[in-house]
Amino acid sequence: MAEKKIKILLIEDEEMLANMYEVKFKNEGYDLEKALDGVQGLEKAKSFKPDFILLDIIMPKMDGFSVLKAIKEDPDTKGIPVMLLTNLGQDEDIERGKQLGAIGYLVKANITPSEVVAEVKKKMVN
Repeated sequence: MAEKKIKILLIEDEEMLANMYEVKFKNEGYDLEKALDGVQGLEKAKSFKPDFILLDIIMPKMDGFSVLKAIKEDPDTKGIPVMLLTNLGQDEDIERGKQLGAIGYLVKANITPSEVVAEVKKKMVN
């Protein structure tokens, strides 16, 4: 029996970036679904039932903070670890993300896709 693939949901509105992360995660053996806006991301969090969510903050239709709040308020999705992956690096944004239940915060401009995969691996172990 094949080992169950870890399911990652990437909620990121920049399609080129989303595709780049998708390739990286799939090459590492993850099952990755992507959503290109907050509303779609929330729907996929419920239908795909990922093991881990990477969430951008600045997105159309519904921003990442609203998505995170909705995920954490829903009994079906509240247990899914969510890591914010964004270009907002202000302390108040990081603090707000933590208060809403994010387990981590990565600033896209400071990190490569390989490092993002490594961070997810670290969080999945804990």
